[in-house]
Amino acid sequence: MSVQLNHTIVYAHGGVASAKFWAELLGLPAPTRFGPFWVVATQNDVSLDFLDTEQEVSSQHYAFLISEAEFDAVFDRIRTRGLQYWADPSLSKPGQINHGSGGRGVYFRDPNGHLLEVLTRPYGS
Repeated sequence: MSVQLNHTIVYAHGGVASAKFWAELLGLPAPTRFGPFWVVATQNDVSLDFLDTEQEVSSQHYAFLISEAEFDAVFDRIRTRGLQYWADPSLSKPGQINHGSGGRGVYFRDPNGHLLEVLTRPYGS
């Protein structure tokens, strides 16, 4: 069997709210409950398993490869919600998107400070 990412735990204050935020913004199905987790399923069978914590949440980076049409929809939701966004991971280009590898990409933060990225072309493609 080849190695495949199956799931990752996303630590959050308010796991269900965070899971809903990600699912709605990314246009994914509503989260489902599994044990202590709120699970958001992606199209490639990787799940994002949100777990409530009282501990400090360390910011992590999560990147999602999406189509051009999906980018338009996600970017519209980012702007409609009034979220800050950047063209780069160092957050030095506010209010811009990037055109890396001939596609489009944008970075934004979730309510817990995780840095999310959507891109339409894999880097180096």
